[in-house]
Amino acid sequence: MGLFVRDRDFYKKILTIGGPIAAQQVITVGVNMMDTVMLGQLNETAISASAAATQAHTLFHFMAMGMGMGASVLIARYWGAGEMPSLRKSLSLMYRCCILIAALFTLTVALAPHWVMSLLTPSEAVIAEGIRYLRWALPCFFLAGFSLTTTVVLRNLGKMHVPMLVSVGAFFINIFFNWVFIFGKLGAPEMGVAGAALGTLISRSFEFLVICGYFFFYDKVAHFRLRDILAPCGDLLPEFLRISLPVMISDTLLGLGSSVSMSIVGHISDAFMSANTITNVTQQITTVFTAGLGQSAVIITGNTLGRGEREKAQAQGVTFTLLGFLLGAACGGIILLISPGVVGSYKITPETYAIAMELMRAVACIVVFMAPASILTKGVLRGGGDTRFLMIADVFFLWAVSVPLGYCAGHLWHWSPFWILFALRLDHVIKSIWCVFRLRSGKWIKKIKAAPGAQSREL
Repeated sequence: MGLFVRDRDFYKKILTIGGPIAAQQVITVGVNMMDTVMLGQLNETAISASAAATQAHTLFHFMAMGMGMGASVLIARYWGAGEMPSLRKSLSLMYRCCILIAALFTLTVALAPHWVMSLLTPSEAVIAEGIRYLRWALPCFFLAGFSLTTTVVLRNLGKMHVPMLVSVGAFFINIFFNWVFIFGKLGAPEMGVAGAALGTLISRSFEFLVICGYFFFYDKVAHFRLRDILAPCGDLLPEFLRISLPVMISDTLLGLGSSVSMSIVGHISDAFMSANTITNVTQQITTVFTAGLGQSAVIITGNTLGRGEREKAQAQGVTFTLLGFLLGAACGGIILLISPGVVGSYKITPETYAIAMELMRAVACIVVFMAPASILTKGVLRGGGDTRFLMIADVFFLWAVSVPLGYCAGHLWHWSPFWILFALRLDHVIKSIWCVFRLRSGKWIKKIKAAPGAQSREL
């Protein structure tokens, strides 16, 4: 087997699927970056408060994407096999889970915002500002949940351009209303951190109305309508849970791990937390192509296996992995190149600047392994249905290695910022190596059953 697939159509399909996804990621990260840059013109408390408050939404986003990507494994396989009844039942189950989890998050944040913020930072000033953000952004759980899961579905159905174009609109809407409400322009009140939350709420509302409106009322491919959320789908529930539940658990615990890492950082110092926020935005900008490649991998792998082409899927998996390492090295180089200019653009103290530069160097090293690990865990192996193995890989290395090592490095051993962040991200290095061996074994390719009422066969 060659290292790279020799098929132009394969690479063309990667660009067709991954290009719009990467473009959408650029826009999404751009929104996050503009939030940070605009709040950075106020003070470091505003940066830290926004970063801490959005961790609740980040955790929910991980869960929503876990729901969407778990269903995506089934959707890609059913789409490749032309099994539309099973595909629609998968969607019904996905949306029901989304509604339940969004309601849980909304209720928790509405009733206990101070408790949520105190988990992430001990600073009362940061907590107070963060609570203002959470209250204004409360409806975003439902809005973002439906938008994120529906976006995953549209990508599987070949409609990548729809969420991409919507993200372009949301980007400019978010920037405009951030400018208006953060700084009090055009006669609006100067709201600071709450203004950033209001800008996010308006852009999320736009995304929800257009993406979900298109899918539920216009789409002719899946032909899924609002009433179908309540349609009978119990016969597919065991298969949905077998494949999707490990993905949801894995992504949820990854999101929780991200929040715990933020808490570890936040309890070191406000300067460390501000520096980490700046570093995270830069990392996201440089890894958008990795996200596009990873999501194209899960779709292409699922479609290939849906047609019964196991050897072809194995060869494609090797190519995806090598592309991941190349992309990771390129992203690391870009981070080192742009870090002085990026960090220097914020109004921060010399201490925060020095910490941010160390963190940038740590991220530049980690991203070399983070890219292939992401493509394997969120793309190739997930597309093969190997979700239980991936759940173990994600959960064990994060919670047994990175979180305790990062805590000890930051709070007991008082290592330098470089090594603290490296410890918190060490799970990516381990996963990238472990998942390569899993790929080589071929055991990652699992059979998926169609709904009994549709066809009694395995895909």
